[in-house]
Amino acid sequence: MPTLAESYYATASALLSRAWTVNAPVIAQLAPLVGASVARGEVIHTFGSGHSEMVAREIVGRAGGLVCVTSIQDPTAGFIENLVGYGTALVERYDRQFGMNAGEVVIVVSNSGKNSSPLEVALHAKKKGCLVVGLTSLAMSTTAKTVHPGGQNLHAIADYTLDNGGVPGDTIMPLTPKISTGPTSTFVGCSLLNWLLLSTMEWLQQNGHDLPVLRSQNIPGSIEHNRAVSAKYLQRLSRQMA
Repeated sequence: MPTLAESYYATASALLSRAWTVNAPVIAQLAPLVGASVARGEVIHTFGSGHSEMVAREIVGRAGGLVCVTSIQDPTAGFIENLVGYGTALVERYDRQFGMNAGEVVIVVSNSGKNSSPLEVALHAKKKGCLVVGLTSLAMSTTAKTVHPGGQNLHAIADYTLDNGGVPGDTIMPLTPKISTGPTSTFVGCSLLNWLLLSTMEWLQQNGHDLPVLRSQNIPGSIEHNRAVSAKYLQRLSRQMA
């Protein structure tokens, strides 16, 4: 009889494999669009509310990642993500400070696809002419009723949707008849964003563009390298790198 952890490993590994199969065609479509934006000197914006912020932050300031990725930060950590109007105020303030320009890519992460703040960020990005990528659980986003008065869930607003393949409630391991455990949205979501950035960097390389990629600061010479590649982006990054 496998342990709970062993069963989770097997089930979650199969889910990750399926997420690749389902999303690979979408990533193939997105990589040239994201790559062209990076080649124009633009930035990639990410947003996640509550636990989804961990996914949105995965590709920000990351060794081996693109320097031109920045995050829209929620100082309440999602505590009031369903207060209608809060997400709009948050993203408008960010826009005034760092800019969200037409043609730039905005990645909005919301496992449920129903909460107000991520929807309002996505709607503002659409209004600004940005390309909106929604990362969600389609099983939830297509069935859970949104609290936002606009009535649309994330997948209906986004130009492209990445599906983390999660189940409603995000947990795949029954613990008792009423309790389940083993969430999957974080590690699958982070994998999806890394797959997208890898494909984007490959497109940049194949088309002869610069690669503004960060190095681990623990490797000699990397701090100087990181300062050099980030110099032209500093005024647009919400968490600046020295």
